[in-house]
Amino acid sequence: HLTFWVGNAKQAASYYCTKLGFEPLAYRGLETGSRDVVSHVVKQGKIIYVFTSALNPGNKEMGDHLVKHGDGVKDVAFTVENCDFLVEKARERGAIIIKEPHVVEDKFGRVKLAVLQTYGDTTHTFVERAGYNGLFLPGFHAPLFCDPFLAKLPSGKLDFIDHVVGNQSDNEMVPIVEWYQRNLLFHRFWSVDDKQLQTEYSALRSIVVANYEETVKMPINEPAMGKRKSQIQEYVEYYGGAGVQHIAMNTSDIITAIRNLKERGMEFMTVPDTYYQQLREKLKFSKVKIVEDLSILEELRILVDFDDNGYLLQIFTKPVQDRPTVIAFLGNLTILTPNGTSQKL
Repeated sequence: HLTFWVGNAKQAASYYCTKLGFEPLAYRGLETGSRDVVSHVVKQGKIIYVFTSALNPGNKEMGDHLVKHGDGVKDVAFTVENCDFLVEKARERGAIIIKEPHVVEDKFGRVKLAVLQTYGDTTHTFVERAGYNGLFLPGFHAPLFCDPFLAKLPSGKLDFIDHVVGNQSDNEMVPIVEWYQRNLLFHRFWSVDDKQLQTEYSALRSIVVANYEETVKMPINEPAMGKRKSQIQEYVEYYGGAGVQHIAMNTSDIITAIRNLKERGMEFMTVPDTYYQQLREKLKFSKVKIVEDLSILEELRILVDFDDNGYLLQIFTKPVQDRPTVIAFLGNLTILTPNGTSQKL
């Protein structure tokens, strides 16, 4: 799951529920005995987001974080099997441990947690559940209120988090990639340099790291020179340093998902008509056949990336807060099988 530190957790959670199709999952606040912070947890498919705010004016850590970064992702949590072992190995390799392994429990069972420092002010929490069967984590209760308006809205049709992108300052990408390789034993899954990801006005470099099973993917980006300021550099300046820029969420039916989310009032990035004119020309010389109706993809402004192995349909939301920092990304991958048919992932 991902934890956002925000100015008003109740309103942030409501936004994600109303606009993106999430539903309330759990709550922790004054009514449940939490005197310092309040957290609203929302869920859709396998995606879980936690929105946390300070309850007291003296919370300097959260206050400073909000002044510097605005609303943003503070923590990316991983489910693990052996928290103690992973923390000890990470410590041996030089990782900074923010919170040592500790147990939290309630009537539903026990969970062991530990927190490591990664890029910028972002952290990773290791979560060892060991049979815990509560709604979320110990100390969280059922939501106190579920908005009846949500039941009247079409489904968001989002399934799981595909990857989480971390933007870095110039020349910081490789050291961060090495941090993941050294401390979490991730490996390089994919990489691209500014010669490959470059437009007339902007460019970036990116390396994707993944765990052994490749169920966790973390693209690490840094800006490159272009005629205009890179979107990566813009993010770093507005966010006040390195941080999570976008969260990619998978959907098995991107056309229905985008139609539904637009009906819910979600705003997406625009794409010029010339993009689709050029796309049609390029597809004439490709063995890839797009199953979906290109006129519908153009109507919804869905992007198409393809190679000889298949294609990816994708779209980006506009920033989900006033600073041009955190955005959401929706994607639907189709691969070509050996017999030439298409298979959605």
